[in-house]
Amino acid sequence: MLQLSDFYYSLPKKLIAQKPLKTRDASRMLVLNSQSGDCGLRKFIEILDYLKKDDCLVFNDTEVIPARILGEKIPTGAKIEILLLEETSRGCWKAMIKPGKRVKSGTIIKIDKKGRYSCSVKTKNDDGTYQIELNSDDLQGIFDKYAHIPLPPYIFREDTENDKKRYQTVYAKNPGAVAAPTAGLHFSGNILSKIRELGCHTAHVTLHVGPGTFQPVKVDNLSEHKMHEERFLLSKKNADIINKTKANGGRIIAIGTTSVRVLESCADKRENIIPQTGRTDIFIYPPYKMKIVDALLTNFHLPKSTLLMLVSALAGRENIMNAYNLAVKNNFRFYSYGDCMLIL
Repeated sequence: MLQLSDFYYSLPKKLIAQKPLKTRDASRMLVLNSQSGDCGLRKFIEILDYLKKDDCLVFNDTEVIPARILGEKIPTGAKIEILLLEETSRGCWKAMIKPGKRVKSGTIIKIDKKGRYSCSVKTKNDDGTYQIELNSDDLQGIFDKYAHIPLPPYIFREDTENDKKRYQTVYAKNPGAVAAPTAGLHFSGNILSKIRELGCHTAHVTLHVGPGTFQPVKVDNLSEHKMHEERFLLSKKNADIINKTKANGGRIIAIGTTSVRVLESCADKRENIIPQTGRTDIFIYPPYKMKIVDALLTNFHLPKSTLLMLVSALAGRENIMNAYNLAVKNNFRFYSYGDCMLIL
């Protein structure tokens, strides 16, 4: 039985991408044959060489919201960081607060220097998150002026204006994520046009990526890990595209692990896709067998992470670890703003 330590690899910090390349589709791509384990070092734009007419590429069209707000506790002035997770009603949010020791029910956090914008801490939830209320008639003003793009914890800098555009896919349209579906960041409008010209189909799912995507696994026995939940939507229109592709013998190519999570969550016993809206806590790790997904474009993931386990279920742990070591040896850029891997 596989243990947590089986998913460790050594990564020099210098290979963790701290900013995006100048153009979206300029990244490198490692191509892995999941059957043979053979690897090829390519450019992302060469993905077109691996696509076939009647393949269906499935994209996650979630949009990253400016969810990070910096404030000060009243009256002490203590620095507080808020990460908005999900709006529960108008102006009210489930949120993470750091440092949590400094807040309790009734705490007021000032967002701007003049105190025009603030939020109130209502209650603490059982999972360590909080219910808060933004205190303003101008809620959009808070997001426009004081909310930040929530960059991942391994990017050691503050967000910039460029991140508002680049930590977002070109096809994002459904706001709700606090982390980007990063495999999609490589796609430019030009590449998408060329994919359609090849005769490939495209379908969209929505999965609002939560902070749990960065949550470490803390148990050696993987079956004991409690997976985080994420909200998703799969429409009938998109489900029909995917089911028709499979019926006609085409491949389902997931763009990112978030798309995999939706597709595998919506599969029935006959390996068809059922349109639905809900929350998924699916944990995919070896020896899980994919029901829907045939191939995957994905970025490189953290050691011992659930996402590294997911790609190992598709391609085999040994193949994945060999591919990761090859990527390190060839100075690939890792994580959200890094290079990508195509698993066939």
